[in-house]
Amino acid sequence: MPSLDDLLHAAVQGVGGVERPGQVQMAHAVADAIAKDEHLLVQAGTGTGKSLAYLIPAVQHAMQEGRPAVVATATLALQAQIVDRDMPRLADALAPLLGRRPTYALVKGRRNYLCAHKLEGGFPDDDEGAFLSVGQVDQQASRLGAEVVRLREWAEVTESGDRDELVPGVSERAWRQVSVSAHECLGGKCPMVTECFVERSREAAKEVDVVVTNHSFMAIDSFEGRQMLPEHKVLIVDEAHELVDRVTSTVTDEITANMVSAAAKRAGRLAESTDAVDDAGVFLQGVLDELPEGRLTGVPDALELALARVRDTTRQVQSELKPKPGEEADGNRQVARASIDEMYENSARILERRELDVVWVNRDPRRGTVLRVAPMSVAMLLRDKVFGDRTVVMTSATLELGGTFDAVAGTLGLRGEGAPDWRGLDVGSPFDYPKQAIAYVAQHLPAPGRDGLAEQTLDEIEALIRAAGGRTLGLFSSMRAAREATEAMRERFEGDIGFLCQGEDQITTLVRQFARDPQTCLFGTLTLWQGVDVPGSACQLVIIDRIPFPRPDDPLSSARSQAIARMGGNGFMAVSATHAALRLAQGAGRLIRRGDDRGVVAFLDSRMMTARYAGFLQRSLPPFWPTTDRERVLAALRRLDQTAPEPVTVHEPALRGVTGAVAGTTMGDGAEHPRPEVDARPVAPAPPPVAASRTAVTQGHSWTADADEELRDGVELGLTLEELSESLELPEDVVAARLRGLGLDASGAARMSFD
Repeated sequence: MPSLDDLLHAAVQGVGGVERPGQVQMAHAVADAIAKDEHLLVQAGTGTGKSLAYLIPAVQHAMQEGRPAVVATATLALQAQIVDRDMPRLADALAPLLGRRPTYALVKGRRNYLCAHKLEGGFPDDDEGAFLSVGQVDQQASRLGAEVVRLREWAEVTESGDRDELVPGVSERAWRQVSVSAHECLGGKCPMVTECFVERSREAAKEVDVVVTNHSFMAIDSFEGRQMLPEHKVLIVDEAHELVDRVTSTVTDEITANMVSAAAKRAGRLAESTDAVDDAGVFLQGVLDELPEGRLTGVPDALELALARVRDTTRQVQSELKPKPGEEADGNRQVARASIDEMYENSARILERRELDVVWVNRDPRRGTVLRVAPMSVAMLLRDKVFGDRTVVMTSATLELGGTFDAVAGTLGLRGEGAPDWRGLDVGSPFDYPKQAIAYVAQHLPAPGRDGLAEQTLDEIEALIRAAGGRTLGLFSSMRAAREATEAMRERFEGDIGFLCQGEDQITTLVRQFARDPQTCLFGTLTLWQGVDVPGSACQLVIIDRIPFPRPDDPLSSARSQAIARMGGNGFMAVSATHAALRLAQGAGRLIRRGDDRGVVAFLDSRMMTARYAGFLQRSLPPFWPTTDRERVLAALRRLDQTAPEPVTVHEPALRGVTGAVAGTTMGDGAEHPRPEVDARPVAPAPPPVAASRTAVTQGHSWTADADEELRDGVELGLTLEELSESLELPEDVVAARLRGLGLDASGAARMSFD
């Protein structure tokens, strides 16, 4: 096995990068943690190249031990970066040293994939009356019908069945018609299990070196013991600052009167006692509507009675829905059971009054009154289930808050009696933050209030954007503020600069649009505070409207603060200030994404300078050059706008193979690649793709294997794009898109080889 330094050097050379001290330090720390079976928290600033720093030790471990390493991320963007860009280039670079290409796979939850059985009519339609039967679907009936037609056409050609491959996407309502949840799935009893996209992807993942997944999937695998991930001894959690929130969301349950009624309806044809469930839903509705919004410190008598009726009636239906011995698997029955089971389990959980559970009422404009339950803390759950029997590496650009790892470590279960051993390491950042960016606090503005954005604040936003010439990412503390700012700026700029707002399209689509056009601004809230990666001149100004404290009435935050205060701690600093520091660090980190980026982060909240906790928040930010001088900031933005280069090219989503790798690459082509006999774990051949005459659909044009072969022959002969377009009788942009999908280059120069 080559040394870690040799592998790292080869990988950095292979991706066209430069070795950075922080990257080398992190790679050795990760390898050392794996060797010593010691947990590691490592903060690595943007630009460190931390994905290579953990992927190389992960590959080294996998090849030495014969079992995969698992990498879990919070965002789809990072998953795509690892599978589409990092691992293919790393694998090419390391193959000569290792004797074979490292292998990798992408694994997601079942809802992210098409269900082959549902496509064949094995499950009931989720949306009655929407013209969604298995037979002919009337495309003119509705937008939903057209979306489902498109999904069915795509199902015939996709190799992965992964929703993220479909661009542009479809509505959630349409996607439900072709997918099932884990609880609805028939599992091994499904008549189409051999054609299942999920099973094929998980089978392919068993024999690879690196498995890429998300936080929620990893958590479910750890907590519920379903064995969805292959056996592994090394877990690397990137974007680890998000883990607690993602896990909390995973173990949060909810119940509404409509959910109870829907469960009764699904079971109506298969059980006799569903009328009682429906009545329980009606009774629950009356009780929930009388409850005040917010946290419940106990379960009121009326609510206890309503939940007990839901629990008892659904338990009776559960018994009736049990399949008889020898009975064939039935999608209708499975969907009904999953829905009834959920209502039974959620009502029973609230009635249990678990020690750490927090129960609250939420008024949802679309769904009505929702009763939710979540644990106040997941620290012990993480300690026992995630850190228990494997080496865990947690990494992020923001793990040190206020200059220490203690706050984050406590939320992960790594502090206190019985906590496992761990080490914290900050490898810094290669960026020269004081020279690359300005941190500007608009100290002259009024303190943020509850009545929306003040007129002076809107004036400040307008002045900053005019100076920047657009190029602005606006991060707001609420969607109301983001929409208010969007509408105000659209009126003030009258089309001179474009404004996009979260919710107007899919986040990925909005971000790509923002990245392409420098005279565009993108406004939004929580989702945009993290994971948005727009390097270059398209983003030279980040505006943060106020310190992002959790809402005072947030049930989980208030419960955590009160619990800490009862133990003699400072609940505000431990919960609210820590939450705000993390969000601020993530939001400010959207600005500088590479060494030649320049810009301004503008804080429109004077408390960043005046509050007693201001120092804690400031120490959590990258070390930008600080100022409150408005004119100096506006002048700097004007200079940046005048000298800005063209925006960085935007990468489009890739077609994927069965492992989740990019179609056309070694891992994405569905072929088996020989490996030396010394490797004890041979590459598993990918299951054969679903039979179909088409290999892909590009911009509405289907491609056959013959057409692909003709395209390859033309490239080998040195034909230009124009000549290929003429030969195939297709538009040039369609041919160019397919060439990119196949990894081919039609430069017009015939290839020459010297033997």
